[in-house]
Amino acid sequence: MFETSASDRLALVTGTSTGIGAAIARQLLLCGWEVAGVARRSSAIEHDRYRHLAADLQDAPAAVAAIETAFGALLGESRWRRIGLVNNAASVAATGPVPRLDAAELVRVYSVNVAMPLWLMGFVARHGPRGAAIRIVNLSSGAAVRAAPGLAAYCSSKAALRMAGMVFGAELDSPLRPADTPADLSILSYSPGVVDTEMQLASRSMSVEDFPWGGMFRDFAAQGLLVAPDLPAAEVVAYLESDGGERFAERKRG
Repeated sequence: MFETSASDRLALVTGTSTGIGAAIARQLLLCGWEVAGVARRSSAIEHDRYRHLAADLQDAPAAVAAIETAFGALLGESRWRRIGLVNNAASVAATGPVPRLDAAELVRVYSVNVAMPLWLMGFVARHGPRGAAIRIVNLSSGAAVRAAPGLAAYCSSKAALRMAGMVFGAELDSPLRPADTPADLSILSYSPGVVDTEMQLASRSMSVEDFPWGGMFRDFAAQGLLVAPDLPAAEVVAYLESDGGERFAERKRG
């Protein structure tokens, strides 16, 4: 069992082992939040208000069972006045021209980038106390609205997550909204720009044949245009702590 804390704010953040996810978790802890992190790998974060679950989002059935067991009862505790969800984890696997893509690899990409984030949105809405304010941030990308040759799986999955957030926002003011869904719930599709992360490094390492955009990302790095993860993390945390706003909104960093 995890220990509880005196905090009245809880955030569930995916991909907390490195990059933006780790930066968000650390900033939330500094702001007094309790943080539940989910990542395939272990986390270097050591804090009495941080709890880590090692789960591979590529395997949706196993990940769902692990998250329900670890955090289902925690989310439902009446002490929470605010709950945040940050769908940060993402996969850039299954790269290359569409005719070369492997079906099994596509399933894994869509599990990480679409299926699990969509399920997690419902998870926090279903388990969170009715009186809690819930803020959801789905990490997006320019790839959600712009075709990048060699990244069909990534672009289409990010576009699907963007639409999933829009649909959920629309449902909140429709007859489809379950009566026990917390009333104060809003969703942000947030594009952090070009950030210095492991995913960015992986993109720069791809061959021109598999990913023609790699040269552009290598130029960004050479010109010092990559931003540190702490910058988008601060904007995400600010949204999680915000009041009011639209059911669904989109925003770019800055």
